[in-house]
Amino acid sequence: MSKLYFRYGTMNCSKSANALMTRFNYIERGLTVLLLKPAVDTRETNVTSRVGLSAPATLFGGNDDLYKIYEQNPCDCVIVDEAQFAGSEHIEQLRDIVDDKNVPVFCFGLRTDFRTRVFPGSLRLFELADSISEMKSICDCGNKANVNARFVAGEIAREGEQVFIGGNESYRSMCYKCWKKSGQTTHMK
Repeated sequence: MSKLYFRYGTMNCSKSANALMTRFNYIERGLTVLLLKPAVDTRETNVTSRVGLSAPATLFGGNDDLYKIYEQNPCDCVIVDEAQFAGSEHIEQLRDIVDDKNVPVFCFGLRTDFRTRVFPGSLRLFELADSISEMKSICDCGNKANVNARFVAGEIAREGEQVFIGGNESYRSMCYKCWKKSGQTTHMK
């Protein structure tokens, strides 16, 4: 019986690398994979990890039906990178692929935004996934990171739009204690 998996963590905990390694494991065994990525991530059309792994992805947007995309591209496994940007309806469509087609779906994404608020796609995954696991990263202090701190002009941002696409130039993983005590005085290294 197939499952809906959610692997979450802060930025820089190797979510994309793990998505690409999962893809490789299926392909190495002669199986087919549908690699999906929300179109809101405008950096590139590939799924790319910090360690240099990369693969082309099928982009989807707000009105796209992932169940229909799967039916047009039947495969042995579906992998979604940046799943936090998926809408609740997309997560429900992924759930239907698991249940109706008996195909495993692996979702990789952030739990929360820079304000420590859950993304809608992540929330729906917490509600519907069969398997949920955290991918760990560390703060500069050595504690487990659980906040994606956003930096604007070198200072930690506390307000702004939930979605702002960026990498190491805009975000740093921190533990909640360091994020909380940093206020507006900590500068990006």
